[in-house]
Formats: sequence, structure tokens, C-alpha cells
Amino acid sequence: MFDLRTRDIQYISGVGPNRAKLLKNELHIESVYDLLHYFPYKYIDRSRVYSIAEIDGNMPYIQLMGEILSFETIGEGRHSRLVGHFSDKTGVVDLVWFQGAKWILQTYKLHEPYIIFGKPSVFSGRINVPHPDIDKANDLTLSQMGLQPYYNTTERMKSHGLKSAVLSKIIQNALESLQSPFEETLANNILAENFLMGSDEAMRVIHAPHHPEKLRRAQYRLKFEELFYLQLNILRYVKNRQTKFRGTQIHKVGDKFNDFYENNLPFRLTNAQQRAIKDVYRDMCSGRQMNRLLQGDVGSGKTLVALMCMLIAVGNGYQACMMAPTEILAQQHLETLRGQLFGMNVRVEILTGSVKGNKREETITALQLGEIDILIGTHAVLEDSVNFAHLGMVVIDEQHRFGVAQRARLWSKSDNPPHVLVMTATPIPRTLAMTVYGDLDVSVIDELPPGRKPIQTVLQFDTQRSSLYITIRRQIESGRQVYVVFPLIEESEKSDLRNLEQGYQELRSAFSDYRVSKVHGKMKAKEKDAEMQRFISGQTQILVATTVIEVGVNVPNASVMVIMNAERFGLAQLHQLRGRVGRGSEQSLCVLVASYKLSKETKQRLNIMVETNDGFEIAEADLKLRGPGDLEGTQQSGVAFDLKIANVVQDSQLMQHTREVASKVLQEDPKENDPKYAKMWQELQNLRKTNVNWSAIS
Repeated sequence: MFDLRTRDIQYISGVGPNRAKLLKNELHIESVYDLLHYFPYKYIDRSRVYSIAEIDGNMPYIQLMGEILSFETIGEGRHSRLVGHFSDKTGVVDLVWFQGAKWILQTYKLHEPYIIFGKPSVFSGRINVPHPDIDKANDLTLSQMGLQPYYNTTERMKSHGLKSAVLSKIIQNALESLQSPFEETLANNILAENFLMGSDEAMRVIHAPHHPEKLRRAQYRLKFEELFYLQLNILRYVKNRQTKFRGTQIHKVGDKFNDFYENNLPFRLTNAQQRAIKDVYRDMCSGRQMNRLLQGDVGSGKTLVALMCMLIAVGNGYQACMMAPTEILAQQHLETLRGQLFGMNVRVEILTGSVKGNKREETITALQLGEIDILIGTHAVLEDSVNFAHLGMVVIDEQHRFGVAQRARLWSKSDNPPHVLVMTATPIPRTLAMTVYGDLDVSVIDELPPGRKPIQTVLQFDTQRSSLYITIRRQIESGRQVYVVFPLIEESEKSDLRNLEQGYQELRSAFSDYRVSKVHGKMKAKEKDAEMQRFISGQTQILVATTVIEVGVNVPNASVMVIMNAERFGLAQLHQLRGRVGRGSEQSLCVLVASYKLSKETKQRLNIMVETNDGFEIAEADLKLRGPGDLEGTQQSGVAFDLKIANVVQDSQLMQHTREVASKVLQEDPKENDPKYAKMWQELQNLRKTNVNWSAIS
């Protein structure tokens, strides 16, 4: 049999070089294997045609037969839409397109019989079907339809005639061209113990189901396989890391920790902070290299925990390094740590891109001689010229800002791999943590330090601008500072920057008696830092910004966070932004400003922010509402392949089960040489896109 992973799709009937190029560019489908693993996202019984008189705007999907009476364009420029008035003589519905109008007008003729299919909704009292599927009436034979698979296709594919139905036909051609059954990837005992359908049958049923029960079994089989290999991959590397890498051995808590605890601790540790420190200390004493994720909401006291853990390393004769994603954050950590270590014999220095000349040389030399105990730095620490005398511990702030390969370079700076503590203020739901951070042990700080008040959050519509300005003025008059954040999203960058500029000018004229600054990612770093420093030092009362302020800027005097167009942000991002205030003991306020015309789902999303400050609750809700996205984009550990059919939220129980099955395989075959599992180890190799040992370096 051909290796389907190397078999080019252009030779499948219905593809050819042009469509092959389109599939590669739009869906990353290059081989027959890729094509067959592009699964339908839904199945619909299209054996029935409705009349327009029967339907309403609440039905899930409808199929109608009739003709387009006329087309009209409504609105102008980017906000225009094409509307086709469609009738079957029992009534009229509007077919609506927001893109591709030119192609629609060229392709579909008036007064010709068509079958249209789509999801109805009601707008201005009329039934609308946005972006419907349209087929010539005589192309459909209803009795043969049964469960019809639907594949996601892009606008570009549709405009080239490559719609879901065409893709379905191409996939059927590919299945028919197979000269032998689809290869089984799971061991016989795993198939039997888990009552799984065979690979060949599952692959054929998933693309052309005739019965719902068979479809359910095929989906279960393919989800099981996907999640099983994901977990096997993670667990295998955890085992390898634990056996291969000895960590820096820590023998005692040490005098630095004790001295700090007794004389410098700014307030009593919460129970959650104490638990996290014990977790880290236990790891450091185990003789194995620590890889721990420290999760905690903004303001929960992660930095204090990290400092105390670094003092354990320093008290045992080692150096520690704390890496931050930006120079501003690194500078802030330096000031915080030096303040907290005041009077102690612990030397803390900083190394960022802007530390140059003699100062840089002095720092690098002192580091090599072991005279610096704690180094705070940005990516500059990863340069070849930077070396430590005895690096024992690394703290990484905001995990997602550092690429895995970059972090790997820290390893070459130490004889033994240093202990690694990763801090994140992005709460990660347990379901996602099992995949994205599956190889890291997790400690959670789920309490706020004493004296911190929960941030009050309100939702306002953009029509209530005057009451918003009254709120801002009151806060400034009582000596507080205010953030006003605008979205800046790549697809609409130009208009977003215009909105920010307009908002900035508006605020300057509304608050002409105060100082207003602005910061966005398109500004030069020097300019941006200067504006940020003005706000931090209190010279500026209002900071107009994009999400560049999302990570780590600590201004205790800033007590109001206004987020414009809040409906355009994800929940996790809104929560991160909200965490920029509430740093002091004053009551802080977060105002979500959104459009008056919100969909039901968006309103529900924003109300979650109003109702809770619990980051984990918000993260779970975000995951349920928006889905996990492409795990590949957040590849920090053992996730070396993305998910094609499983969903980490909906299939969390199955994920737990496959983890147990994978764990059992590793126990039975630790050397990976048992013949009955040979094809599974081979499949795992095939699935991994790179040979980098991600887990060992996370």
C-alpha cells in the first residue's frame, strides 16, 4: 500500500494541480492522509424540503426549493451586504451575503430553480438565511441524501467552486482509490478492551455515515485514537525527563529564606502561597529536575512565592534567574525584589537589551564569578555571552511569551538542568492543563493577599459616554489614575488605530485639565517606555492604550480600567486587562464599554465578567464559549500535533480515560520494544512533527 502521508492529493479524481494548491494554502492539506483526516464538522439530514410558509427563525437548518426573484445591495463600503429575495410561492425569505457579492451575482441566475440550505434567523421582522448553500434543483435526489457530511471551507475555496459538497465528493474518490484497507494504528488488546471500531471502518463511516449509531461509534474511535496519542506523547516524555535529567540537589531551606521570612516578609503568606512554596521545595529536594507551573490570578502574590523559592536556591549556594517578557516588567521586578530584600546580603541585578557598555560588561563578569545571586532579565539573558557560575533555578514570568526553543538555551548555561518555575496569571482550566501543560506539575494560588478588595465590574453601552466621563472624573479628582484600552486586532489594524487616535483626542478635550498619554504596539519602544514611565510615576492621569498593557504593569494608584469595544476581546484577555487595576487597597473599578447591539452569546460572555472575579471560572467559561482554539499555537510542552476531531472541553472524560490507557502502555512496555505495541510507537513517531524534546525543556 502507498504511504498515504506522502501520496500527493493532486492525483485524486476531482483535484488536479490548481485545487491541490488551493487545499494546501487554505487548509494545509497536502497528502491523501491529510485529506482523509479532515473531518466533517456536522451532519445534517437533508431528506426533507420545507415550504417557506412552514419555517420560522428558530429552526436549526432548513432546505427550501424555489427561485431568486431579485438581488439588492444594502449599506456602503465595508458594511455593505448583498440580499437575494428567494420565493417558493408560499412566501419570501432573504438570502444574505456579507462577502463574495461579485461571485454570487455571476454564478446564480434569477428565476431559475435552486435548492437552498442554511440556518434561518430573523432580522427586521424578515427571515434571513446568511451565506446559504445553493445547488441546482435537479442536482439533488432527496431519498439518497441521508446524513450528509459538512466540511468547513474558506471564502476563497467557495469562490473557486470548492464548497463542502465538492470536498465531500473528493474525499469519497480518495477512499475509493485506496488499494487496501486503511491501516490500523492501535494494538489489538486496546481495540478489544475499549470496544473500538476498526480504523478502516471508522474512516469510511466518518465521511459517509448511513446510521447515527454507527457514526457515534466512528467518532468515538477516532477521538480515542487522537487523545490517546496526545497523552502517550506527553507521558512518555515526562518519564524520559524524570529518568534522564538529575536536578540541582537542594539539601536545606537555607539561611537566606529564613532571614527573609523572619525579618522582611511584607505580610502573612496566604495558605495557598504556603502550599506553593512547599510544593517547590519538595521538588527541589527530590533529586529530579523541577518543572512546575505556578498559576494564580493577577495580584495573588506569585512574585513573592517566586522570590522565596529563589532564596532557597541562593541559600544552597546557587544562583537564580528570573525572566520577564518585557523591559518594563523586568525593571518592575528589579525594584520590587530590591525593595523586599532591603537590608539583606543578596545581590540582585538586571540584564536587558538597554543595559549597555561598561554596565553590561560588569554584570556579565560578576555573573560568571558568582557574585550576583539573582539576575532579572529579558531575552537578553539567552545570548551566548551571558553565563552563570552556578545556575540552580529559573523563574519564567508569563509562560506564553517565551518560545520553548528560546528557553532551552538556558539549559546550556548550567552543568545540571536548573529547576524551572513557570508563573502565569492566565488561569488554565484543568481540561486544557492536561494537554498544553501536561508535562508540568501545577501549583495554584487561589486566594488574594489580605487587604485586597475584589474589583467591581460594570457593563455600559457606548451610548452612555457622559456617565462614563463623570465616573472617570470622580476617580481622578480623588487622586486615582485611569486606563482606557482599545482593541488592536490585525485584520482591522488601520481602523483600530484610527479609533484609538479618535478616542485619545476625545479624552484630551473632555479632560483638558488633566494629562492624557497614549501607548500602542506600533510606537517605537523608546517612545512607548517613556509614556509608560510617565503613567507609572503619576505625571499622567489617563493612559489610552491597546493590549500592550495586558502583561504585568503594576501601578497601585491606577484604580479604573475602561475597556472600549469589550465585545471584541476574549474573556481571558478581559480578565487579564482587569487585573491591571486593584493593585492597591482602594476599591477598583472595571468598566466594559460595548455596542448596544449585542448578540445573546456576547451579552452572556460579558455578563460572566460582571458576575465573577474568579479567573478559573472565567477560563472554563471562555473555553466552553470559544473552544480551545488551535493547541498548536500554544505549544509549550508535549502537544506536538493539533486536534482534528476531539475537543478538550467536550471530551475531557475521554481524555482522562486515554491518559490512563497510555500510562498502562508505558508501564507494560517501558523500553518500547514489545512487538504488540510496535505499530503504536511507530505511529507516535509519524505524528510528531519535530524531533525536539519539547517536554525536557519546558
